[in-house]
Amino acid sequence: MRVRKLVSTCDIKDCPTIYATARGTFLVQGETPADHGLILPEHEAVVEIPIELVLDLVRKGLHGEQESQ
Repeated sequence: MRVRKLVSTCDIKDCPTIYATARGTFLVQGETPADHGLILPEHEAVVEIPIELVLDLVRKGLHGEQESQ
């Protein structure tokens, strides 16, 4: 799967990041919280990202910044 980095909180690989895929979907990288209290199917997960990351994505108009993977 080809992904493209849209926004990140830093330039290294282990920070909250939002990617666009060639499938027309987003991948979100963030912390996996244990205290969310949600009941999720085994094939799903939740990640926590800063609100500022989403606002940054909107400000940039959903355009990619650089290629990744």
